[in-house]
Amino acid sequence: MFHKEGGKIILIATSATVVIFLLSHKLVTTPSMLWVEKSIQIITLIFLILILQFFRNPNRKIVPNEKVVLAPVDGKVVVIEEVYEEEYFKDKRLQVSIFMSPINVHVTRYCVSGKIKFSKYHPGKYLVAWHPKASTENERTTVVIESKEFGEILYRQIAGALARRIVNYAVEGTQVTQGDDAGFIKFGSRVDMFFPLGTKIDVQLQQNAVGNQTVITSKA
Repeated sequence: MFHKEGGKIILIATSATVVIFLLSHKLVTTPSMLWVEKSIQIITLIFLILILQFFRNPNRKIVPNEKVVLAPVDGKVVVIEEVYEEEYFKDKRLQVSIFMSPINVHVTRYCVSGKIKFSKYHPGKYLVAWHPKASTENERTTVVIESKEFGEILYRQIAGALARRIVNYAVEGTQVTQGDDAGFIKFGSRVDMFFPLGTKIDVQLQQNAVGNQTVITSKA
């Protein structure tokens, strides 16, 4: 199953693969050059497979649980620290960041159910996603969800050196359901989450998180 955001790119890549296969077969006319044809076809096929795996969208339907905050994306937990959140809360928060490599699933999913209180896009730079200033200087979207159990949770989609488009489905004033698609970041980046100080975090640094499965924090 593939994400809808990849439809156009997948179509173009598939069409290009077919054309290259046909051209390489037509242009290579001598048996001694057969290796050239096969090499071109293998490289093209690998490129297509990379495109397909990047836009994959695993079926991870869940039963929403108000007592847990789930990971919004697949990736590695690279930051758990106290920071000053300057855009919305304008106070100190506990930040949890998940870095996505190009081979991770790049679907962003709502970590909790609730009402979208804030949703804003910011143009910006394309620093590497793990750069300390990426959270405030890179292209990004900031979304705040108000949940019944956890209050306001802010998450931020951040573009990286390769990512050139962030897709955000969150619309202010709408109700969203935990686990549903919240957007997509094309070609690698990270997502930051911000919680009140003192929140018990259930993941550890360098842990691999799985969207819609890994619990970031929970309440008894």
